Amino acid sequence: MMPTAIEIYKLLPKTNCGKCGFPTCLAFAMQIASGKKSIDDCPDVDPEAKKTLAEAAAPPIPIIKIGGSLEIGDETVIFRHEKAFFHPTAMTLLVDASSSVDELKKRVKEFEELSFERVGQTLSMDAIAIRGDDPAKFAEAVDAVKGLSDKPLILMGKSSAIGDMAKKIAADKPLLHCSDLDDFEAMVSLAGETKCPLAIRTRAEKAEEAIRELASLSQVAKDNGLKDIVFDLSNLGMSEMIQALVAIRRLAIKKKFRLLGHPIMFVLDDIGGMNVLMASLGILKYASIIVTPEVERANIYPLAALRQNIFTDPRIPLQVEEGIYEIGVPSESSPVLLTCNFSLTYFNVAGDTESSKMAAYIVATDTEGLSVLTAFAAGKLTPDSVKKTIDGVGIAEKVGHKKIIIPGMIARISGKLEELTGWSVMVGPRESTGISKFLRDNWK
Repeated sequence: MMPTAIEIYKLLPKTNCGKCGFPTCLAFAMQIASGKKSIDDCPDVDPEAKKTLAEAAAPPIPIIKIGGSLEIGDETVIFRHEKAFFHPTAMTLLVDASSSVDELKKRVKEFEELSFERVGQTLSMDAIAIRGDDPAKFAEAVDAVKGLSDKPLILMGKSSAIGDMAKKIAADKPLLHCSDLDDFEAMVSLAGETKCPLAIRTRAEKAEEAIRELASLSQVAKDNGLKDIVFDLSNLGMSEMIQALVAIRRLAIKKKFRLLGHPIMFVLDDIGGMNVLMASLGILKYASIIVTPEVERANIYPLAALRQNIFTDPRIPLQVEEGIYEIGVPSESSPVLLTCNFSLTYFNVAGDTESSKMAAYIVATDTEGLSVLTAFAAGKLTPDSVKKTIDGVGIAEKVGHKKIIIPGMIARISGKLEELTGWSVMVGPRESTGISKFLRDNWK
């Protein structure tokens, strides 16, 4: 966490030389604290001071990159509303290296086909974990998986089983997983040699014991030069797991306890309802990786939707671009409906319009991602703004009429809108669920 301006000032030479572009060292320190300047802009700062500031400013949970495309960690808050959560929980498929090549291909194919569209975003799983004890079978499994998917890999097993393959694909930066602490030293050595991140599984079954053990193991790993460390809480039951997840997050962020400042994962071996419940709790309470054999669409979709909700930046609502959207194949006589550009509202309107079986145009006006009523109350959905949208998107060029249907919630702008635009304004239903009936009854 970035130090205060006074703490930064103490690290500066205090000469007020102005070489940084500011008249005093304190003014420069305030710029660093606000993130507008770097300590590198001071030519006279002591190298040790630079190192001290870099360490102090490092995030309490550092970022870890797996496979070049998957990022976990780098979180700075306990509660989402304080700022945002930035790196969504990685949903990972678990496969057994002892399975036949045909079975592995079938599982990976199901994994690759798990894709969902929700409010304009594509949701899917993120990585594949391969678990096994036989070196030959493990190598065969990795080759089979890599031949079908380019998703990041987690290699789970003893160093004797995964070592050769870890070295072979070290450039891909897989996450190495130490599930047996009797093999801890060998796995630390393997992670150091391959420069790959290492996951450490606690053998404790109580939250307090697990936290102490992981802190101790973290210290050993760091003493051996490892920085990219992940904690595995799979040995804990549901209640103990939640306690450990929350405690570790609070100790890392609030107490700045660096030994616990690492992303967290857990591995689920079963499928079905309890599996989904455990995964849901992990998404809600700070898990960075969830490994599961689950590929049932009915179970993965709610987890993906929950993750999307939790990791959507609350400061930036999901939104579509302002413009004209076509439902079906509209003609010059098709209806024109107005809505906001808040994604959830737009896709509800689009879906309910489509259910009417009538081709139509939807004009989404820019409300900065606010819903219809919220945007109206905030003064971002007004007759003037709607006129600007109508003129800007060119909807008049696509239809042979000048009629527009507005949401019933903003009926009071209809008169002024007609006056400004010259369009005939039809007041539609208050809720999008009424669009289908409204169009059938009123659009001839």
